[in-house]
Amino acid sequence: MNPQLAALFQTLAPFADALLRVAVGLALVPHGLRNTFGFFPNTGVRAQNLTALAKQLDEGGYRPGTFWAFAISITQLVGGPLLALGLFTRPVAAVVLIFLMVANVERWHVGKYFWNQLGLEYTLMWTIAVFFVFVHGGGLYSLDHVIGR
Repeated sequence: MNPQLAALFQTLAPFADALLRVAVGLALVPHGLRNTFGFFPNTGVRAQNLTALAKQLDEGGYRPGTFWAFAISITQLVGGPLLALGLFTRPVAAVVLIFLMVANVERWHVGKYFWNQLGLEYTLMWTIAVFFVFVHGGGLYSLDHVIGR
């Protein structure tokens, strides 16, 4: 590789890590707003509040649905911003990773692979991105770095 490019890539790497971490974190928030408070009602979701989400989870075999509905909402509405800020990055990424792995299994049962069949293609890409954040941590441009974690 050209040495000048290597130096450029090394310089850009912390920005790329931060951008991916922020994108992953912020992508969770609209889903939490939708399932918890009913924001974005015309986006194809069946559950537009915690009660409906709990019922849907109960029907899908995730009991007690109320517990899992709160856990999902907290993961999305608290974990998402924490990831975006890079605070408690690895523990939060671990929780989000588990959440997404379960979502991948569900998506496989519904539509196999392709996203337009409600398959796991889309959630799989997010899972890989969260795994990257989990492995790399908050990085140079994170609150974890600022507070010395």
